[in-house]
Amino acid sequence: MGETMIAPPLPEDQPSDSFFSRALGVFIAPGRTFESIARRPDFMAPLIIGIVGSVAIIEAMLWKIGADRIIRQSLEVSGKASQMTPEQLDQTVQKVAGFTAISMHVGGLIGVPIFLVVIAAVGLFIANVIFGASVDFKTSFSVVCWANLVLQIGVILALVIILMGDPEQFNSENPIPSTVGFFLNPRETSKALYVLASSFDIFRVWFIFLSALGISAATAKKVGTMAIFLTFLGVWVLITLGKVGLAAITG
Repeated sequence: MGETMIAPPLPEDQPSDSFFSRALGVFIAPGRTFESIARRPDFMAPLIIGIVGSVAIIEAMLWKIGADRIIRQSLEVSGKASQMTPEQLDQTVQKVAGFTAISMHVGGLIGVPIFLVVIAAVGLFIANVIFGASVDFKTSFSVVCWANLVLQIGVILALVIILMGDPEQFNSENPIPSTVGFFLNPRETSKALYVLASSFDIFRVWFIFLSALGISAATAKKVGTMAIFLTFLGVWVLITLGKVGLAAITG
């Protein structure tokens, strides 16, 4: 009598490592996707997309809004314009416009990598130093680069507003309706309140949560997502309070 063969259990479906499957997974199946990223970290494709999005916004702003208008609006919002004569304001704008345009070009290229390196380093500190895990920098950086894809929704919204909206009404500090500050008039709102209302962006909260989810996966879930997320949030609150305090002092 032949032995009955028992088929081994089929392994659970693993998410594909292709860019498109991971990019889609960040939005619709982040848990499984970030587990895949933690197992096989890579960052080049999402990093390039983040840089392209940043450059697109900067170039659109310079083309449609213009560095001179951005500077003039900033001086008006800060109240410094009211302390100048029209001639002094024009001279100041002309002097600063060239340097501002160059710095915006450069910032568009290097701003995203620097931002993501800082977030990855903070995530690494939270996981390894505060919670005693063992995550390497490549994994942490890969996680935040993929999480950064959700911020590209804001990039698309900002491009639509820049290209289709009124340049005179554009606010470079709050370009999209993702913060309470977008709905406030910066000329009529106290500086401290405006900074506070502009600090908590729904897309950045989403980004931080996904980063926490990915770093938790990198610790094999020895450190929970909410523990990492709340620690991230605590750091964000401290930075925000510092900005609000400075605005209150200088406002």
